[in-house]
Amino acid sequence: MSDHETGPDEPPVIRLSDHGVAQGDSVLREMRRYWTLLRGGRAVPARSDVDPRGFSRSIDHAFILERIAPGAARIRLAGRHLIDLMGMEVRGMPICAFLNPSSRGRLSDVLESVFKAPQIAELRLASPAGYARPALTGRMLLMPLRSDLGDVTRALGCLVTEGETGVAPRRFDLVSDHVMPVIEGGVTLAPSPSVSGFAETGDGFRPRVDPRPARPPERPLAVDLPPSTPEERRARFQVVQGSKPPQARDG
Repeated sequence: MSDHETGPDEPPVIRLSDHGVAQGDSVLREMRRYWTLLRGGRAVPARSDVDPRGFSRSIDHAFILERIAPGAARIRLAGRHLIDLMGMEVRGMPICAFLNPSSRGRLSDVLESVFKAPQIAELRLASPAGYARPALTGRMLLMPLRSDLGDVTRALGCLVTEGETGVAPRRFDLVSDHVMPVIEGGVTLAPSPSVSGFAETGDGFRPRVDPRPARPPERPLAVDLPPSTPEERRARFQVVQGSKPPQARDG
């Protein structure tokens, strides 16, 4: 009997794929395809145009980010899979919370390049095995969006994983990243600390030099103390030239 055949008294075989549960490559393809259709003739689509019904099969893996500072973004909306990975509500959390501290700097560089270029980025992630936590791999896709003000401070993304989640929270190491232009044939911006605004220039950090000339040191103020001895009083005695002493009047 084949996998698709059942006996008359057996319940039908239920395949998850028949119910629209997308995994791995299919999720990334659907999200990328939806973003491209949403873009139309524009370089970057608007956040207000995003309709979850357009990627309903991948909605559990999708999220929307808001840029809050150079290289930093928080989660505005997130699907069920992200909540399961963290074991809590993730709305309002920074996206870097999904990565281990050693990988957050690189994520910041990649994230800022998505907003600044703008461009698309795909990240490969890995979470090593631990107690009650099987090894887990993942991929994250980030695609820029324009806010209502017209600036690129939003991003549509998705996070897919392969393996058992185990005990939450699960955090990942950033294994590799790849950036792509929003328009085929376009130029990409290499993620780097200078993109996120934390680069050191030249031969390292140098303190800012004040261009104004240095002021000469102020001389200490002399304190005029009253004479305390007869010798000091005589030393301060002065004779005024050209003045006549007052004449005594006859009584």
